[in-house]
Amino acid sequence: MSHLSRSIALYGTDEEIPPPRLLRAGKLSAELEAGNLRYIRWQGEEVLRAVSFIVRDKDWGTYNPEISDLQVTEDSESFTVTLRAVAGDSAQRFSYDARIEGRADGTLTFHGRGRTHGGFLTNRTGFVILHPIEGIAGAPVTIEHTGGEINETVFPEIIDPVQPMMDLRALTHNTPGGLTVRTLMDGDTFEMEDQRNWTDASYKTYVRPLALPWPYRIEPGEEIDQTITVTVSGAARTGAAGGSVSLRAGAALGPTPPLGLGLRPEDARTAQEAVASLRDLNPAYLVLHHDPRAGHDRASLESMLEMARALGADPWLEAVITATDDAGAAEEISALGQTAHDLGDPFGTVLVSPAPDLKCTLPGSVWPDAPEAAALYDATRRAFPGVRIGGGMFSYFTELNRKRPPVQHLDLVSFTTSPMVHAGDDRSVMETREAHPAIIKSVAQIAEGALWTVGPSAIGIRDNPYGAAAKDNPDNIRQAMNWNDPRQRSLLGAAWNLGYFADFATGGAAAVALGACIGPFGAVSAASDFPRPWFEAHGGVYPVFHVLRGLARLNGAEMQALDLPASGALAGFAARQGAATEYWIANMGPTQVEVVVAAANALGVAILDADCFAEAAASLDHMDRLSDNQSALTLDAFAIARIRTGD
Repeated sequence: MSHLSRSIALYGTDEEIPPPRLLRAGKLSAELEAGNLRYIRWQGEEVLRAVSFIVRDKDWGTYNPEISDLQVTEDSESFTVTLRAVAGDSAQRFSYDARIEGRADGTLTFHGRGRTHGGFLTNRTGFVILHPIEGIAGAPVTIEHTGGEINETVFPEIIDPVQPMMDLRALTHNTPGGLTVRTLMDGDTFEMEDQRNWTDASYKTYVRPLALPWPYRIEPGEEIDQTITVTVSGAARTGAAGGSVSLRAGAALGPTPPLGLGLRPEDARTAQEAVASLRDLNPAYLVLHHDPRAGHDRASLESMLEMARALGADPWLEAVITATDDAGAAEEISALGQTAHDLGDPFGTVLVSPAPDLKCTLPGSVWPDAPEAAALYDATRRAFPGVRIGGGMFSYFTELNRKRPPVQHLDLVSFTTSPMVHAGDDRSVMETREAHPAIIKSVAQIAEGALWTVGPSAIGIRDNPYGAAAKDNPDNIRQAMNWNDPRQRSLLGAAWNLGYFADFATGGAAAVALGACIGPFGAVSAASDFPRPWFEAHGGVYPVFHVLRGLARLNGAEMQALDLPASGALAGFAARQGAATEYWIANMGPTQVEVVVAAANALGVAILDADCFAEAAASLDHMDRLSDNQSALTLDAFAIARIRTGD
């Protein structure tokens, strides 16, 4: 595709997404999207983030349902939605009917009934309910169990690694605005997990306890029949919102941490072809992934080291250890240390993980055989004397939280995240920033004073701990668990990366790695076997390149607080270099945002948005071109601004 549409610029894809339909019944409102409900509100205050009837495959991937016979009736006092849907693939299909009713008295019901004719293998089919986290974390909740027992507890504040609430029939809680919300679940036994583990901005109450076998088979003729009833009472106390956002650099937060990129052996040769652009990006370090199961060896290490040397980047070794016993792991690490010594001892940081830890072990399950963590780390220190030893998880914070390392044997704790393990839509991806403060607080507790780092993280998932593999994406669409996600190449992706770095850098990370040099998580367009609309014909750099390049140049500069709310319209970062303060700001949504910069000195501003997308793709120094004296800005959808004051 040679034509650059606004959709390609904003999202990296021309996939059409029908807008949600707003349903109203008196003070009750909800958004109908893909047959499910989002943003259930009473008098404007959010009471639930979502109620959804979902169908998942054996790898925890969520099917996009094919909806038919959609009927919506609505008046001032009520709304009713009925639909039929089919979810599945070429191997299996599950059909269901749904009925949604909302009333002005504050009652909302969602009924789903489904069946399969040929049998259906699934990890979850039925309802999930999402509770928002802002103003809810740490707040009281009343639990009604399936046997009728009632007890009082609280929503977790520090992220719970397992299920904080189990055997659920109903939950009752109060919103920050003073509403009382009761959620009744009929048709099966429900339990709750803390979805902040995956950076989702919610607590999730879901059907079918994880202690039961999975995947499980729904037999032909078997019926799934469930109902969710939400009852809201009280009057919301909500304040007015809107207007421009004012930026003012505040308290000093310490030096900006180094920014890194990921690199895998299969991308090393292609990355060499983009070395000029990547050298200009100037990452502080490269995380070199080494996994003998994928055929990685000395030659593959050499190819990645060559790339690190070409960029002047510090090489970090991310080594998967395949042996499952202590003696075998020690021998494997010793051999790897000898290889590194033969290559000139290039690694200043070595991260290690047993291969079994790359896969999820659900709460209550038996952990697979793996080397004892302390013994593994001590063997690594012997094999790599004098270097910094890191451990934790190469997969997600979830797994780190469930299997916490003995930090006294480590110099640093590491993990990664992805914003689309459970949902792939744009809003869910951007909402994950709301979970970052809890991730930061929780990982600091896990690290017990040790340094901690995050990444390489990207919108797409590097690996799938919950199934066989990440999803291929030949149609270039938005979907959960994408390996190649189109937004990596878009302005939305650039905004997400800026917000991610800002959150974890100001939150105390010793280093932050984002994405990769090239490939599906890359910053530079390169030949590939996945779709790259417009870039296939024009090449160049993705919008995220300009964000990473700017942040890399702030390494060591004094960070300053901006106090932007995690759920707000803007994400950003400020740092002081000498007499100048530099702001990097992103509009995190699809609508324009007015920004006012509270600074007495002259302003220099550079903008990256849809209007200059093509120009920026061809210009490595696009964000160096500062215009003068713009204290008030209008940022278009997912636009990035670099603002410099005090020169």
